[in-house]
Amino acid sequence: MTAQLWMVRHGPTEWARNGRHTSRTDLPLLPDGEERARALADRLAGTAFALVLTSPRLRARRTAELAGFADAEVVPDLQEWDYGTYEGLTTPEIRELVPGWSVWTHGAVAADGESAEEVAARLDRVVARVRETDGRVLVFGHGHALRALAARFLGEPVAFGSRLALDTATLSVLGYEHGVDPVIERWNA
Repeated sequence: MTAQLWMVRHGPTEWARNGRHTSRTDLPLLPDGEERARALADRLAGTAFALVLTSPRLRARRTAELAGFADAEVVPDLQEWDYGTYEGLTTPEIRELVPGWSVWTHGAVAADGESAEEVAARLDRVVARVRETDGRVLVFGHGHALRALAARFLGEPVAFGSRLALDTATLSVLGYEHGVDPVIERWNA
């Protein structure tokens, strides 16, 4: 395999900073989120990408634009996990309703959102597209979805993403060891 997956989580938003689950709500980047997205341009400069994709959400598209990839292809499969009625709530607030809740173990089906299986199905389409590409693929997306994407790229269940902390405006790289085994080359950098 020659494909390599480079992933960028969008810059900080008000809800990301406050730990609120954000999927469909289209929040803008905070001013320092825009600065951090611009700083990604220097880190990505000089690297050739065969394909550049972004979530349709404003925060991801704006991060892509500020990082120098305004022409990134919008791919609905890269949108954040749909939290349904948990949208805008923090994990402690959700746990008041569902003790022990985690998106990784419970999903958001009970809240009219997505299950882990639904998230896996759409992110598997992204993984297939990456593997069909000869060269580096750069994607701009969201915390839970990118963690789940990494899990699926590595051949793991979506729940494996719970072990992969991912900060805003960070870069992660997945590739192959010896051209065969999918590996994490760089994470949360």
